[in-house]
Amino acid sequence: MKYPIGIQSFEQIIEDGYVYVDKTDLIYNLAHEGKIYFLSRPRRFGKSLLVSTLKNYYLGRKELFNGLKIASLEKDWNVYPVFHVDFNSTNFTEKETLEQKLNFYVTEWELKYGLPDRSGLLGIGDRFVEVLRAAHEQTGLRSVVLIDEYDKPILDVLDVDTFLEDRHRNILKAFYSVFKGADSHLQFVLLTGVTKFSQVSVFSGFNQPKDISMDARYETLCGITQKELETYFQEPVEEMAEIYNCDYNFMLAEMKRQYDGYHFSKKMTDIYNPFSLLNALDSKSIEDYWFKTGTPTYLIRLMNHFNENINELTGKYYRQEEFIDYK
Repeated sequence: MKYPIGIQSFEQIIEDGYVYVDKTDLIYNLAHEGKIYFLSRPRRFGKSLLVSTLKNYYLGRKELFNGLKIASLEKDWNVYPVFHVDFNSTNFTEKETLEQKLNFYVTEWELKYGLPDRSGLLGIGDRFVEVLRAAHEQTGLRSVVLIDEYDKPILDVLDVDTFLEDRHRNILKAFYSVFKGADSHLQFVLLTGVTKFSQVSVFSGFNQPKDISMDARYETLCGITQKELETYFQEPVEEMAEIYNCDYNFMLAEMKRQYDGYHFSKKMTDIYNPFSLLNALDSKSIEDYWFKTGTPTYLIRLMNHFNENINELTGKYYRQEEFIDYK
C-alpha cells in the first residue's frame, strides 16, 4: 500500500496509485448545497488535498474520479474557470511579499483572459473583479475561487511585527472584498485556514462565508474516521499488530489512544489526524509525528508570553464564543 505522505495533489494520488480515503460524496454535497464557505482545520489535516480535489472536480476531470462516490452523483462535469491561491509555500515576514504574490496571481490571470495590465491604475481587488468578469463572459460559466491557508500571511508575523500584521490584514481584507462585488460571477468559493478570524477583521469586506468548521454535515471532510481506518487500512493494522506482538483489536485501541481525539461538531464523531496515522501505518511505528512537523510556530510564540501551566488549560470546557477570533 502506497501512502500519500506529504502529497497534497489529488491527481498525483489517483494517477500514481496512492491510497485515497474517498470523501467525494461530501464534496458533491458541498458544491451543491452552498456557495461561499470557510473551513478551519489544524495543520497537516488534509486541507490542501481537499482544495486540490475541488480544483480537479471543477475543472471537469471526470477520469480522475472513476470509481469514487462522486462518479455516480455528478452528471454534468462542467469545466469552470478555477482560480487557486495557495499561501502555503511562502514566507510572509518580508514587507512586500504578500503584495508581490497577489500581484503575480492576478497578472497571470489577466494574461490568460486577455486583459491589460492595470497594476498602476486599479487596486488588486478591483483587478481580480475584472478577471472574474472576463472569465464569466468568455466561458459562459461562473468562476470557482479556492484559497488555501488564507490566514498564513497574518500568522507568519503574528506577535513578531505588529505593523506587518495590520498591513497584511488590510491587504487581505481588500482582496477578499471582491467576493461581494463579483458575486454574480462566482459559482463556488472556499477559504481554508488554521484559525478563524472574526467578522470585524479580514472577512468584513464581503458577504460572510458559511463557516463549516463545526458543521456536523462536514465534520469528516478532512481526517479519517474509525470506520474509514478499519475499512481502508485493515491489512497494515494487522501487520503492525504482528510487529507489536498483539492482536488486531488491541492495535486498533493503541492507535485510537495515540491519534484519535479530534471532534468537529456536536455529534462528537472521533476523527484521526491523517498525517500521524498514515506515517504510523507506513513506518509501522507509533510515534508523535504531528508534533514534530505540524506544531504552529505562532502558537509557541504566543505561549511564551504567558505564565500558564498547559496542563491546567486542558480538560476544560470552553464556550464557543471564545473561539470567534484568533486574539
